[in-house]
Amino acid sequence: MTVTASHLIWGVRRRTIVSDVSLSVAQGETLGLIGPNGSGKSSLLRLLAGLKRPSSGRIEINGQDIAHVPRRLLARQVAFVQQSAATDTNVSVRDVVRLGRTPHRSALAGWSAEDEAAVAAALARVDMTDRRAQPWQTLSGGERQRVHIARALAQSPRVMFLDEPTNHLDIHHQIEILRMVRDLDLTSIIALHDLNLAAMFCDRIIVLQGGRIIASGTPETVLTRALLRDVFRVEAEISLAPQGGAPHIRFRAD
Repeated sequence: MTVTASHLIWGVRRRTIVSDVSLSVAQGETLGLIGPNGSGKSSLLRLLAGLKRPSSGRIEINGQDIAHVPRRLLARQVAFVQQSAATDTNVSVRDVVRLGRTPHRSALAGWSAEDEAAVAAALARVDMTDRRAQPWQTLSGGERQRVHIARALAQSPRVMFLDEPTNHLDIHHQIEILRMVRDLDLTSIIALHDLNLAAMFCDRIIVLQGGRIIASGTPETVLTRALLRDVFRVEAEISLAPQGGAPHIRFRAD
């Protein structure tokens, strides 16, 4: 599914957080959102996913204005993975992932073989099958994040929005999660802090600053020394990999 946004504006009280943002994401594309803290990445993700309503502007998923799509139908198409989530309820890993099937089931519907298969496949994707019966409260922060990604996958979405999905993960699982997302037959929009991971796994990158898009394009065209200096206020060396590989950023300490 495609995702397009036109002239989005959103804010709180008199503060504008997302300012005149327009973008387009092709079917199957992985788009990365990067920018300093407070640049509007999380707010923009929530607008695109339909979790917030813009003050003005329009968001379309596969050509449909999501403002006119019933919430339950939208939830069958779109999944959102937030930075972290907590619950005081003592439930199992499998119970958390089962919640991803809610949009596909009516109030009186029983648990189906299709539901069970979706949950099992989602747990396998994030390498949590062996822990499906483990209590949620006993998981580490990284394990909980993997379970929430599994919950989103169990939803069987066509578009996935992820807000810092690699927070709290060790480097192995950071790479595995982003590789998995990239290889899924989904349109994905991911907010990331790690610029090298964004370069490795995103087809295109959008740079936000002060709620506005200031750069957009492939990682090798967007991630320049000048942009890193001007937007992130860091000095860095950028190595371009041979044969079209992802650029690598090495930050300077001096």
